[in-house]
Amino acid sequence: MAQEQRIVLFAGTVQGVGFRYTACSLASKYAVTGTVRNLPDGRVECVVEGEQEEIDAFLDSLRERMAGYIRRETQQTAPSSGRYPGFGVAW
Repeated sequence: MAQEQRIVLFAGTVQGVGFRYTACSLASKYAVTGTVRNLPDGRVECVVEGEQEEIDAFLDSLRERMAGYIRRETQQTAPSSGRYPGFGVAW
């Protein structure tokens, strides 16, 4: 299956609530790579690569776990860059 990249921006009360830790912990259960980081404007950016089904499953579980904190999200899809060896926090 084709690999893709998704850049997801989460808004709400998403900083200071363990969002990055939760994303990293959940990502280890799926065949995805990428990064998660806090943005200066209070949002969290999640760049995730893998097969569409794996990305969807990962994001669904992240949304479910962090549902009380996410108010909005936006997504962009692009071809996979292949540059991420794993999934972790970007600074």
